[in-house]
Amino acid sequence: MHNRSEHRQGFTLVELLVVIAIIGVLVGLLLPAVQAAREAARRMQCSNNFKQMGLALHNYHDTHGSLVYRKGGTAENAGRRSGFISLLPFIEAGNMWDQVRNGSPSEGPRAWSGWAPWNTSPEFVRCPSDSGIQSGGRRNSIGFVMGDQMKNIRDDTSARGMFQAGNQGVRFRDVIDGLSNTLMMSERLCNEGMPSGQNPVAVGLRQVEYKRGLATPVPGVTDAPNLCYTVVSGNYYADGTTVNCRWGRYWQDGQPAYIGINTVLPPNGPACAENGSWGDQDEIILPPSSRHPGGVNGVMGDGSVRFVTETIDSGNLGVGQPDQGPSVYGVWGAMGSKAGGEAAQ
Repeated sequence: MHNRSEHRQGFTLVELLVVIAIIGVLVGLLLPAVQAAREAARRMQCSNNFKQMGLALHNYHDTHGSLVYRKGGTAENAGRRSGFISLLPFIEAGNMWDQVRNGSPSEGPRAWSGWAPWNTSPEFVRCPSDSGIQSGGRRNSIGFVMGDQMKNIRDDTSARGMFQAGNQGVRFRDVIDGLSNTLMMSERLCNEGMPSGQNPVAVGLRQVEYKRGLATPVPGVTDAPNLCYTVVSGNYYADGTTVNCRWGRYWQDGQPAYIGINTVLPPNGPACAENGSWGDQDEIILPPSSRHPGGVNGVMGDGSVRFVTETIDSGNLGVGQPDQGPSVYGVWGAMGSKAGGEAAQ
């Protein structure tokens, strides 16, 4: 008889399970690293968008002698056309600007209206990390900083921040706190997919993440901004809170509830308003928000881009901000005010 060696084919079930387990562990170890790398790339692209916006704002100032308004335009625009539209020729979007300028003698219809030349916002007003932008269209993630002011902010032509209403532009020489100390733009998550009808609606448990919504009404909040925290539960607005979410839906509309940011509650805090419907709130708190871990991007008056952490000092959130003088909202409030005098202290 001859001895015949036997060659085993394949794996046993135990070996296969061990291999699968090892692969699962490796995937579990690698996936966070991959996700972190992707977010780093998205954050860098977002930062580049802010660099472009900073350069465009400086070029606009060089040409016109002041920064662009937050909202303005003509009576046909209802005085609500956002400053983004006027920045187009300064940010390599001249073709879009030509369509706007040539499409109507007043450079566009009412600012909230759909209109072919502005029905698709350019990429530089969006952040690639913004999961709130689902359909493209007229959406935005970048907003104009209105300062540490909350009251009468919608139509103010002399707001404490870098951007005004009523076709009024701030001059760099008026920024006595220093351009390198004053925030011009930051980011906020688009509210697309959130309740956005004419009137606020009561939300259910874990329905609206507070980084992507606006609670209204919250009586007394402009005299004590920390009242915003009374309508949240975890990362969401509390069950039964009435919300009206419009931010980031219309990049061409200059109302604060669409494109405004103020430096009161720290980054990634809840947004709320004293009252109001649609996107016409006048007394409102709109902190920046993002999907970047730990904070938000922003561009300063000198054009430099900074990452602002959500742990930044925000001073005394139990009081209202006076019209004049230093910000009561700490380092964060001071970054938003252009003439609070904090830099001289």
